Amino acid sequence: MTGPVPTLSAVGTPRLLAGLDRRPWLDRAAHLALHGPPPTPSLGELAGLAEEIGLRGRGGAGFPFARKLRAVAASLRRTGGAAAVVVNGSEGEPGCLKDTALLLHVPHLVLDGALLAAGALGADQVAVGVTRGDVERSVRRAVAERGTSGPRVRVVRLPERFVTGEGTALVRGAGGGPALPSGRKVRSSESGLGGVPTLVSNTETCAQLAVAARLGAAGFRELGLAGEPGTVLLTVAGTHVVETPTGLPLPYALSLCGTGPGQGVLVGGYHGTWLAAADAGAATVSRDSLAAAGAVFGAGALLPLPEATCPVGETARVARWLAAESAGQCGPCFQGLPSLAESLVEAAHGGGRPALEAVRARMRAVERRGACAHPDGTARFVASSLAVFAADFEAHAAGTGCGRPVLGALPLPDGVRGGGGVAPGTRALRPAPQERLLVDWTLCRGHGLCADLLPGLLRLGPDGYPERAALAVPARMRQRALRAVRRCPALALRIEATGAAN
Repeated sequence: MTGPVPTLSAVGTPRLLAGLDRRPWLDRAAHLALHGPPPTPSLGELAGLAEEIGLRGRGGAGFPFARKLRAVAASLRRTGGAAAVVVNGSEGEPGCLKDTALLLHVPHLVLDGALLAAGALGADQVAVGVTRGDVERSVRRAVAERGTSGPRVRVVRLPERFVTGEGTALVRGAGGGPALPSGRKVRSSESGLGGVPTLVSNTETCAQLAVAARLGAAGFRELGLAGEPGTVLLTVAGTHVVETPTGLPLPYALSLCGTGPGQGVLVGGYHGTWLAAADAGAATVSRDSLAAAGAVFGAGALLPLPEATCPVGETARVARWLAAESAGQCGPCFQGLPSLAESLVEAAHGGGRPALEAVRARMRAVERRGACAHPDGTARFVASSLAVFAADFEAHAAGTGCGRPVLGALPLPDGVRGGGGVAPGTRALRPAPQERLLVDWTLCRGHGLCADLLPGLLRLGPDGYPERAALAVPARMRQRALRAVRRCPALALRIEATGAAN
């Protein structure tokens, strides 16, 4: 499977996208001719460099890279074993293509950064998690060019869905398990790939590390803001990837891609927040500036909402997709998010103030209760929409509407883009699925509560564990199965749609 290929541009002299004005893919020879051979810093030197340049994760959370590196090193000192590095190139966010751009065009820069970290930690394996066929081919080609010396580098193809990029889902998938959040509070730095301390890092973070290791702290800080040095990659309107020094006025970044703030700009993707047009017009491309305006930089996605489309319908459309993209492992995801999306549809179709209150109640019901951050991120997106487009939501709830169609301006994967709008009379989220109850053996602890809740469906074996790992769920037992999923102490149960609803 492939996806959209971004258009590339840069403000000033590019670092990460350097060389792409002359050729579309930098092979090993072209990469080394442009950047030179990578250094081999020690753990202390690499952590010190990351600290000096203030390098943070570029996947959304913005966690300081030096702290990640030192946390893995501390676990290694306690265990005395091996370590691993996992690169997150899954990018399940439809509005973000920056990691795709790097892995499609300059994969050697990403591999350099991952191998620098692996060398400093003494890790013997590197796994690169991807979801697209074209990206997989590009990275495999780059790995083959490097030969077999050094840590083993594997490219792992994972399911293309939103939650694949969650840290524990990525590590589990890279290890051959289900690419689903574990629901456990064990840090990957303590027990990750194969149970060993693991550094999990985003594609752009690795590329930035490779650039910084060659330039040094002083050279890296020559571009960008003093407090946030260097360049960043932005995905604008879901199609354009721009490399720019930090501090660029946000409206200028939008204008480079032929757009403006429109009715507002969604910053950070579908787990992000909206900036009203006036606030977007005053912001700059920096974490501090966006935070002051009430937004989080996240993975660098900027999605302006055109004036011609309906913000209420666009919000409901994305919320429906987010509900369908959940891992289905816990009540807030499996029940709460579809209910939230359905409440939005009701509000969009004149459900009155009770419908808006139902949306807010559904948000409160899922917040801080999920096995991963997906319910929280979805609720944050909806809450931000309600705040920024309050007048439109009020008009729709009152039955008058805003008079604009739903154009599908917010990007969703192919197959969802055309049919996901909210049309009058449309209520159902999706066709009624066939479902099955799945047992995750890596999590099950044999509590037996599930058998008590599902008599006649789930039976325990002589060892006290469920006899089967997958069971068809009859419609009459669906509510009981949901209750079992919610109440499983080990979060080892989930319900999965099968057949035509997949």
